[in-house]
Amino acid sequence: MSVVKAGMLTTIQDAGRWGFQSRGVPVAGPMDPVSHRLANALVGNDRAAAALEITLLGPVLEFVDERLVAVAGAEFELSLDGRSVPSNAPFTVSAGSHLRFGARRLGSRAYLAVSGGIAVPPTLGSRSTHLVSAMGGLRGRALTAGDRLPLGDPTRVPGTALAPQTAIVPLPDGHATIRVLPGPQVEYFSADALDVLQSAPYVIGHHSDRMGFRLEGPRLTHARGADIISDATPLGVMQVPASGQPILLMADRQTTGGYPKIATVIAADIAVAGQLGPADSISFAVCTPREAMAALIAQERALMAVEDRRA
Repeated sequence: MSVVKAGMLTTIQDAGRWGFQSRGVPVAGPMDPVSHRLANALVGNDRAAAALEITLLGPVLEFVDERLVAVAGAEFELSLDGRSVPSNAPFTVSAGSHLRFGARRLGSRAYLAVSGGIAVPPTLGSRSTHLVSAMGGLRGRALTAGDRLPLGDPTRVPGTALAPQTAIVPLPDGHATIRVLPGPQVEYFSADALDVLQSAPYVIGHHSDRMGFRLEGPRLTHARGADIISDATPLGVMQVPASGQPILLMADRQTTGGYPKIATVIAADIAVAGQLGPADSISFAVCTPREAMAALIAQERALMAVEDRRA
């Protein structure tokens, strides 16, 4: 597969570089892990196979052999050699075919999976691109025009594709309500801080990236200072520096941090957060652990239903 035009920010991502955070190695991986997994399921790949993450403005790609391809996540106008093709459904490309991403309608990040997966050499067990450290993917960087991407051997042959699939992630149209659980350092904030967090939307600042969303909105007040001894920074946690403006840590986050963390996005809503972009807004809603678990179970069942159909 060759890159004719690269788009704004197109990177190779698999499920992430897990198991090395204790050594200071970030996880990376997809911003929207649900759509990444769905795209892989639609073409018969393993759920962790490397695919393309396409941000805001999509690429033009040329294929060198016949493959199954699927695009999930953000909704783009898609055309294969001038013919419209759908999202959330596998389609066959032939040698010499060109896939073009046109206007973006909803969401910020699409995931393109190719049968066999993208077979760049793994780094520490993962093909994910971590941009800050220039690790993984294709020489640790976003794709550029002229790049050629090796593909693995497909497990599903063209002509045996699954039927179109309803999107699992609700795509935000400039705004999303994200559920959170308090903590892990909620006691470092004023008694009304969680109420303030939920009082009005936060806007994603233009200096946001895959590492984290810098949020602009109601100021959160510290009760015990804005510094702690550095500890682990899980996906979806919200650090709050002295400015009182939270930072929502995402896929390329650092492994530890020294700001107190007021809340953490529930696992089922990480994908929705990953579909937001600069100038979009987020409202936060505190939920219970029971509600968070129920949402995750429902999401997992939807994904497993697609994966079971491909077997």
